[in-house]
Amino acid sequence: MFGVTTPCVDAVSRALEEDFECLIFHATGVGGQSMEKLVDGGALSAVVDITTTEVCDLLLGGVLPATEDRFGAIARTRVPYVGSCGALDMVNFGPMDSVPMRYSQRKLHVHNPTVTLMRTTPEEAVRIGRWIGDRLNLMDGPVRFFLPQGGLSALDAPGRPFADPQADEALFRSLEATVRQTASRRLIRLNQHINDPNFSAEVVAEFRRIIAGRTMRRRART
Repeated sequence: MFGVTTPCVDAVSRALEEDFECLIFHATGVGGQSMEKLVDGGALSAVVDITTTEVCDLLLGGVLPATEDRFGAIARTRVPYVGSCGALDMVNFGPMDSVPMRYSQRKLHVHNPTVTLMRTTPEEAVRIGRWIGDRLNLMDGPVRFFLPQGGLSALDAPGRPFADPQADEALFRSLEATVRQTASRRLIRLNQHINDPNFSAEVVAEFRRIIAGRTMRRRART
């Protein structure tokens, strides 16, 4: 979860909470690391990874970065994984005067006095998509990764400060060019915005499908 993807994460959690104990992690660098540490330890049976924005900070010098091992626990354990592009439109910095000089002419949004967000460019989106795609290719368990064509965050929507369909499409095409799609590893484009209720409903439906399929295969082997 990140503030700009909260509606989606809340909707997914509500839809699953009757059947699963849902733990929500905040996309603050440490949050992603904590989630994957629990995956490595066998404490989590599946992951719905809506907000992957920590990758932006890792690659572009933000203050809430993932480590190079982001997604590694999923690959090692093969737990069912449903991911998406949540907040891949932004890089996080502190107050405005903390933004590196090389980014001074970029599209910046002051979220509050202590948080400044920078919009990713199409060129950066290609790099981000390639980095994530390479990690998805290492996953041999069931994988679904959703591409929300209506926007990646609350700031990336028509009339909002980070609306940039060109950058979003560059991200999607980079993922599609990188990911080796198979019957178990798939990218799924949806027309909706990431915070649209129909988007979260599709995420939940696909999650339930891969969980059900995994359970049926286990029963067949016993």
